[in-house]
Amino acid sequence: MDHLTAIQDAIIQGDWPSVWSRASAWAAESDQGEHRDPQPHFILNVVHLVRGEYKEAWKVHAQALQEAADIERVKEWTDALVKAHPGNANVRLIEGLFLSQSGQSEQSVGCYKDAIRLDPRSPYPHYFLAQIHERAGRPEMAIKAYREAVKQDPSYAPARMNLGVAYQEQGQLEMAIPQYREVIKLNPNDPVAHANLACALAEQGKMEPALLEYKEAIRLNPRDPEVRFALGGVYENRGRKDLAMKEYRESLQVDPDFAPAHTAIGWLLFNQDRIHEAYENFNRALKADPEDASAYLGVARVYSRRGKQQTAMENYAQALKLEKDPEKKNRIMNDLFKEGNTWDV
Repeated sequence: MDHLTAIQDAIIQGDWPSVWSRASAWAAESDQGEHRDPQPHFILNVVHLVRGEYKEAWKVHAQALQEAADIERVKEWTDALVKAHPGNANVRLIEGLFLSQSGQSEQSVGCYKDAIRLDPRSPYPHYFLAQIHERAGRPEMAIKAYREAVKQDPSYAPARMNLGVAYQEQGQLEMAIPQYREVIKLNPNDPVAHANLACALAEQGKMEPALLEYKEAIRLNPRDPEVRFALGGVYENRGRKDLAMKEYRESLQVDPDFAPAHTAIGWLLFNQDRIHEAYENFNRALKADPEDASAYLGVARVYSRRGKQQTAMENYAQALKLEKDPEKKNRIMNDLFKEGNTWDV
């Protein structure tokens, strides 16, 4: 009870470092005991979310809100906390996070709005409200809420990062890039910020600055296969197939089951007429990701080269079925027309 009392006092005051410290100690004691308590793990989950540490939050989530009995125990605590302190913004924030983390996202909206009413200067309820809007497919409302979070605390890097991503997903690169640059100013060693900036710059066609940012992201986190893969894509775009191949292979050193790298290597090999090796890579990609449309297309091209038209047609059909990009779908159909292989799909 000493831990819980101290944590509740810290929550009311908005002292998140103290919340983290006491919850960590409580969680360690609970894990060593006979009966694990989900409450300290939920509180750690909350602090991770406030900090924008999503991977860490997800790991703790499994120890806090996975079992029905754990959800009920945490609910009892949050209900009691709200009953005791209904006019505290941080308490309402905790209630909202419990609802959103236990599968009741839309119900959490009212809690976040109450927290904003009680403390309009806090960035956190704006930030989490924006995430609900994002998940619900309301991008304009999400951007508005993220902007409000940044307005209340310009140094709150998680809100700036998500605002940049929201802008980028809407194709507003000129708005996204300054947000990523601000995050880097706040946290120069954040590999995700450098990778996001690199991606946005590449989409703008600014390949040289994008290369530099991808390299910095890799320097900061060499174990990220997606960033190495993206860097390979920039090299391939610039005609440096050798360097592209190197980065694709490096990404597989980190994650041997990273399907996009297998597919990319397959296409590089296919275009070098190394058909058998290409086929092997396309198959590795499909083993890792059976819904990889580009790998199915590669397999189709291999069978077409080998004169096995029926098998090629089956793989073309599968590629068409799985491909989400309308432009890529059209390319597949164009290839089929060129080869004279058309059929009902």
